[in-house]
Amino acid sequence: MNDTTHHTNRPADVPGDSPRHSHSHSHSHSHSDDPGETLRTTPATAPAPDTLLFDMFGVIARHQSDAGRARLVAAAGVPEAPFWEAYWGLRQPYDRGDVTGSGYWRQVADALDTGFGTEQVARLIEADIASWSGVDDTMVTLIGELAAAGRRIALLSNIPEELAVHYEERHAWLKHFQVRAFSCRIGHAKPEPGAYRWCLDALGTEAGRVLFVDDREENVRAAEAGGLRGHLFTTPAALREALRKEPRLSA
Repeated sequence: MNDTTHHTNRPADVPGDSPRHSHSHSHSHSHSDDPGETLRTTPATAPAPDTLLFDMFGVIARHQSDAGRARLVAAAGVPEAPFWEAYWGLRQPYDRGDVTGSGYWRQVADALDTGFGTEQVARLIEADIASWSGVDDTMVTLIGELAAAGRRIALLSNIPEELAVHYEERHAWLKHFQVRAFSCRIGHAKPEPGAYRWCLDALGTEAGRVLFVDDREENVRAAEAGGLRGHLFTTPAALREALRKEPRLSA
């Protein structure tokens, strides 16, 4: 087993395809009504999965809280509805690393027909990072258990550079992942097929041996279209139950 962490900067020649942001529009997730059926069925001849590929936001880390969202809108000083339209409408290039945090917020300002000064941009970046900083301790515990059991785990997250650095500096559990694929550094964001291919290349494994865990239906379906197995995340308990059915994946 190769336990080297692949965490490279984005190649300069990788094009971006403006995929939808995996943790955007968090209020509109399409979750299964039956958590027990979120693990997709596969043919009996399919290889047994031996690698877990996790989404981060909505699975291990939490989506934006109401308080965090309110702080962002207040920092922008504009009406809420147009703010979020611009925020999400321009987010994909920021996630892919095509623009910096400052560049992203100046684009948001342009879309809102306003201007953000240097200090205001700094406040917006800080508020944005804070809004995505909550984690689910139950899932962090599961990640630690999987690592301690010798399971092969990896991470695929749509995340801008400033937020990636924040997590790297504050969360030691990231070291459990043998591959950390941050969209801002690999030049692809879910559900773009290139995001999944990058992970398979970094892991050096075939798609059928990977179980991808994400809380967004569109991201799970895109992974399955690329040959990966999929689990639509609803709760840590439902995920544990699904993993118990896969001896090579359970802690």
